[in-house]
Amino acid sequence: MSDFGFGKSVRRVEDDRLLVGNGRFQDDLNIEGQAHAALVRSPHAHANVGTIDISAAKAAPGVIAVLTGADAAADGVGHMPSPTVEILQLTRRDGSAAYVPPRPILATETVKHVGDPVVMVVAETLQQAYDAAELVDIDYDILPSLTDTAAALKDGVLQVWDDAPKNICFDWSMGDAEATDAAFAKADHVAKVNLVNNRVVCASMEPRGATGLFANNTYTLHTNCQNVFQLGEVAAGILGAEPGQVTVLTDDVGGGFGMKGYIYAEQTLVLWAARKLERPVKWYGGRSESFVSDAMGRDHVTHAELATTRDGDFLGLRVLTVASLGAYANQVGPLVPTLLYSRMLPGLYKIPAAHAQVTGVFTNTTVTDAYRGAGRPEAAYVIERLVEQAARDLDIDARILRERNYPQSGDMPYRTAMGLSYDSGDFARNLRDALKAAEADDVTARRTEAQNRGKRLGLGIATYIEATGADPKETAKITFKDDGRVLLDMGTLGTGQGHPTTFAQFVHEALGIPFDKIDFRQGDNRLLPQGGGTAGSRSLVIGGNAVLTTAEKVREKAKKIAAHMMEAAEADIEFDNGVFTIAGTDRAVSIMDVAKAAKDKANLADGVEPGLDETGDFTYPVPTFPNGAHVCEVEIDEDTGQVAITRYTVVDDFGKVINPLLVAGQVHGGIAQGAGQALFEHAVYDDESGQLISGSFMDYCMPRADDLPFIDFRYNEILCRTNPLGAKGAGEAGTLGALPAVVNAILDALAPLGVTHIDMPATPERVWRTIQQAQAA
Repeated sequence: MSDFGFGKSVRRVEDDRLLVGNGRFQDDLNIEGQAHAALVRSPHAHANVGTIDISAAKAAPGVIAVLTGADAAADGVGHMPSPTVEILQLTRRDGSAAYVPPRPILATETVKHVGDPVVMVVAETLQQAYDAAELVDIDYDILPSLTDTAAALKDGVLQVWDDAPKNICFDWSMGDAEATDAAFAKADHVAKVNLVNNRVVCASMEPRGATGLFANNTYTLHTNCQNVFQLGEVAAGILGAEPGQVTVLTDDVGGGFGMKGYIYAEQTLVLWAARKLERPVKWYGGRSESFVSDAMGRDHVTHAELATTRDGDFLGLRVLTVASLGAYANQVGPLVPTLLYSRMLPGLYKIPAAHAQVTGVFTNTTVTDAYRGAGRPEAAYVIERLVEQAARDLDIDARILRERNYPQSGDMPYRTAMGLSYDSGDFARNLRDALKAAEADDVTARRTEAQNRGKRLGLGIATYIEATGADPKETAKITFKDDGRVLLDMGTLGTGQGHPTTFAQFVHEALGIPFDKIDFRQGDNRLLPQGGGTAGSRSLVIGGNAVLTTAEKVREKAKKIAAHMMEAAEADIEFDNGVFTIAGTDRAVSIMDVAKAAKDKANLADGVEPGLDETGDFTYPVPTFPNGAHVCEVEIDEDTGQVAITRYTVVDDFGKVINPLLVAGQVHGGIAQGAGQALFEHAVYDDESGQLISGSFMDYCMPRADDLPFIDFRYNEILCRTNPLGAKGAGEAGTLGALPAVVNAILDALAPLGVTHIDMPATPERVWRTIQQAQAA
């Protein structure tokens, strides 16, 4: 068996290049003759824009141009779009269409959050651009601001947009309200929780950047993004160009996590400036800019209720959520708290009736949008906190309560109250396996030992399921090069997940091509007719099946040519591990030899076109449903409130696993981000000024290596029934289970004090205060 096929832990082929500094990231790109751009951003959360005096900036050394929103409008540059509002046909309670505020690429009349771009300065050097930006004098009429999500709907509160009464962008509902009301009416008990899903900063290792060029009536954008195809189309629309006029190129990307999956103003600005100035224009955002300009994640306030019988059977689920969109309806932003969130609220449980009401509101903050998990971690957090509360209320072991309400493997496909059909899974098995691996039955002894050291130990359980697979179509192309190598082009776009390695495994597995002869290419919207990029844990399932579809086309054509080469009937040709053989004989020819022969028409039968190169696509209109169980153990120092994660165990079901090593890395990273939100991360705004208080890593706390223990990762390979590969998405799963598992562990540790609730992030100060209040009570 090959060491590089499916199921093998192949180390990443790209790491050698990256670790010795040969990566090509956004700021590594410098084009001859390029100018440098700096943005003048609003220092105010809410203000009317008066006079913009650019005279001093224009006269500064090295300055080429100082551009404003008025200039952009005069050149026909359009506004930033919000397509998901129209796609989902979002409305407000009175039936009117959801409100989408105007959002020029440079603010003209008002600014709505700190960091709103107002002016772009272009100069010969970056320092000259920064210096000149300091000279732009803008007359702001400062207005009151609103940053509190929970307060956005209150009577008499500030209106962020005049045309959005009560700050409402949309009201969304999903499920059967009448059936849910009936379920609650007959319930013996209703468990209730009030939750805050805190706003977080993406903080990818590499900040965003963009370099624009314009020549021969064609725009070229170099940018670190997650989808070159979509970005090119959207940029063309803003610029008034045809999609084919915008080439988007992406090299290495230092992390995306959803935040780089949609267009930003700066990417259009550099293209417009390049056209206007007839030279390349480069912008690269620093970390301070990232904090006030990159889309953030989460920011929900939720009331949730679970109706049960006295024996713990789940009857109904009701969820009311207020979700902050920030100052604008960003490109994908409204999709996250509506469809992506609501449909996952029942989690893994048999809940006959469910209804969710989500109100999207505007606040004077940076926009929110997709961030690792995009709605699904928020949903997992709600249902898992609610199930724990129900277990406490009913005095039923939370493990037993969960298993009692899981659909069994024999119930698959199981249709949820929100309309999704889970095709496969053994949820109880995952939980039992995780609890056994975590030695949960021995936790009492560990509690006693911890107590002897002055610590409170808690064990938290969380189970999850998510729907993965965003854009349902993907394209792949396999090319046999003259030098004997094989090139795979993909429409996905890896941002550090290991795509060059995993997709090479697909080609090796399907065609038997030597692993070290396979090259991988991505990030160029000219190479394929379309591509879905990377989002929603879609790459392996949809992209991998696209590779297999393409490989099948290669194999079928190669079989015809091999039969002709060996003067045999095609029906007698067998293929295994890269070799075509005449059945029952030792006569054989490798696929690489076939590829070489196929380039010469003289070697081919009549009607067979030269070459083995093929392009194929795969369309997958239904989601996959990865699921799993997380068990987190924490110790809390009662004197300081410090929470330490001491053990962490996870058992996942990702269907067919291609590379266990890389899957484990994805899970570890997701858990780190989830634990970071649960314990440390919080984007905090000043209530009065609207300033982002946690605007740097001095104030915004990120998880570090020593904040996490070794993660015990295991998996059950329960094949998905709805795609040929049998795989389920894996990239975001760690985040889903981590949020509730960590918080449930903290609450378990504090339960002897009577504590039943704590909001994220569970910082030492917040935990300490909770302990003090409980002890005083």
